Amino acid sequence: MAADSFEPRPAEPLTAAERLALPLESLRGVGYDRAHLLRKLRLRTVRDLLYFFPRSYQDYRNLAEIAKLQPDMVQSVRGRVAEIAERTTARGMRVLTVLVIQGEHALRAMWFNQPFLRKRFQVGQELILSGKPKMNGMRWELPHPQIQWLDESETPPAGKILPVYRLTEGITQGQMRYMTRCALDFAGVDVDEVFPEEDLTKYQLQGIHTALPEMHFPTSPESNAIARRRFVFQELFVLQLGLALRRLALVVQYHAPPLEATARIDSRIKRLFPFELTGDQQAAIKQITTDMARTVPMNRLLQGDVGSGKTVVALYALLLTVAHGYQAALMAPTEVLARQHFRTLGKMLQQSQVRTALLTGSLSARERETLLTGIRSGEIQVVIGTQSILNEAVEFAKLGLVVIDEQHKFGVRQRSGLKQAGDNPHYLVMTATPIPRTVSMTLYGDLDVSTIKESPPGRQALYTYLGEQEKRAAWWEFVRKKLREGRQAYVVVSLVEESENWDAASLDRVFDELATNELRGFRLGLLHGRMPPEQKESAMVAFANAETQVLISTSVVEVGIDVPNATVMTVFDAERFGLAQLHQLRGRVHRGKFPGYCCLFPNKPELSPEALERLAAIVKSTDGFELAEVDFQLRGPGDLFGTKQHGLPPLRIADLQRDRELVTEARAAAQACIQSDPGLQKPEHEKLRRMVMVRYGKALDLGDVG
Repeated sequence: MAADSFEPRPAEPLTAAERLALPLESLRGVGYDRAHLLRKLRLRTVRDLLYFFPRSYQDYRNLAEIAKLQPDMVQSVRGRVAEIAERTTARGMRVLTVLVIQGEHALRAMWFNQPFLRKRFQVGQELILSGKPKMNGMRWELPHPQIQWLDESETPPAGKILPVYRLTEGITQGQMRYMTRCALDFAGVDVDEVFPEEDLTKYQLQGIHTALPEMHFPTSPESNAIARRRFVFQELFVLQLGLALRRLALVVQYHAPPLEATARIDSRIKRLFPFELTGDQQAAIKQITTDMARTVPMNRLLQGDVGSGKTVVALYALLLTVAHGYQAALMAPTEVLARQHFRTLGKMLQQSQVRTALLTGSLSARERETLLTGIRSGEIQVVIGTQSILNEAVEFAKLGLVVIDEQHKFGVRQRSGLKQAGDNPHYLVMTATPIPRTVSMTLYGDLDVSTIKESPPGRQALYTYLGEQEKRAAWWEFVRKKLREGRQAYVVVSLVEESENWDAASLDRVFDELATNELRGFRLGLLHGRMPPEQKESAMVAFANAETQVLISTSVVEVGIDVPNATVMTVFDAERFGLAQLHQLRGRVHRGKFPGYCCLFPNKPELSPEALERLAAIVKSTDGFELAEVDFQLRGPGDLFGTKQHGLPPLRIADLQRDRELVTEARAAAQACIQSDPGLQKPEHEKLRRMVMVRYGKALDLGDVG
């Protein structure tokens, strides 16, 4: 045996994929301790770090001198904290002021109603403030500036733009920048270019090996914008490809029963409606029946404003299903809403032979087993319930249609979670929260959309007021007047119990105060989400039957309460509710033949500009679609639609608010791509396909849709 055979063989070089998948503790500049901290940011591999883009940038090219500041222009100033002070104004506003000095000159930074910032400042601390300065007397003031705290050893390099990352405790900006630079040097060139060259040209996208370093360490704001456009387009394009593949899967993989709305069936169903359908309702029914007549499962979103009559449209679809001998399920996010649907359908189906049942988690074991047996046998034709319908024990004999109400409260995969024998059912999902077009194309991009904007005939006006402290007595006199006329009222409070973090009145205390003061002598009821189901049902039935005149509640009445005689609503702590939620709440007093009145009382005398704009918008408009766009502008889609619950991974860099045009462009590009290459089977689309499956395969329940 040759002597050299005992010498160790040199390690083979890592492939590009192996370098990107390398654990961070193996990367120069990281080590085990930092890698452990980075896991809190969900960063485990070199690839993760490369795609961990900055949340903002600090431009050191033009740091300003305090002595040379210009008013009302965004400028950045470096200085040292010399003094920290807090005060409360006569109207209760808390003001934090920080005196920052630069040589012999100083400016005062100010924050309103943000006392939590106080503990982040220390005298002697070096920082950079960015904002629009204003001269007040002989001193510059900087209201609500952006802040970057500098490490003790950090000297901002003149003429450079540095990234600002989201951090975790134990990691500084300087360390994160160094680790990211090491990752770029080690494996930046290994990142796959998923777009064919012709697509880069077609969509005016920068190549990834140029764009990636520009995202982290831009040479200029302009070059950074070009790089950002590439990654935003890529993220939205991949999402739209996933949604398009999901739609394709419905056609390729799934078969649904064709349920045609013949003239005879249509006539039998409409005889049950004691009113004329609106034009929008008729149009939505036409779209739904066209879908249900096909052998491809319907996958449609029905959106409509508060009180626009979506339930009637859904009922038509339910009855169409039953007319063909199939079962239907209606799933609501809360037991309150499920019970409301059960009561509403029960009234409408009094003259019908259709058998309905309510399936919720509060049933006794015997009641549940009896109901499950009826579902398995097909004896029960329409099942209304909560997520309990998704339970493994629930087996349908012949499920033809699933209606999901308040779709944004369910995850994506829950749509296909019902067990049934035979064909796949048609799906109709509903929301009373009108959806901005940009959000509709992303979170709901796999659905066809029907919209109802018209209100049913005879619907009266709805008046909304912003309550002022000095007018509270007059408002309560108005409420008492309406109660004496025979109307009913809601009082909505933001919390159930006292909290250290929220200075809000508890529901019990509000109940006691109103019962002994403003509403003394009237019959009051109490409702909140933590009550046992039987108590909730009792409270709602008592209010529906006018046994109680005033229902004092949390936002649990946002959906599922339909008492046309209730025409007055008082909302406490109104600034703590979202705009869409406030619109839903006041919709409770706009459901009958009497005008509705809603008064919004803020908790604080001084409100943030965003809260003021939100409350002003709802006072001004009763159009839910208009308000949805305003809310989208103010708060973005995450707060509006609960994207974490929706089931899709969060967007890493795209902003549906800021990137509206790119959403439209990416959607059109993805649809064209799928049209030319269904299933993304061409070699040039292999990397794109892999990216789609890794990112969205599980969330969108994508199989092999070649």
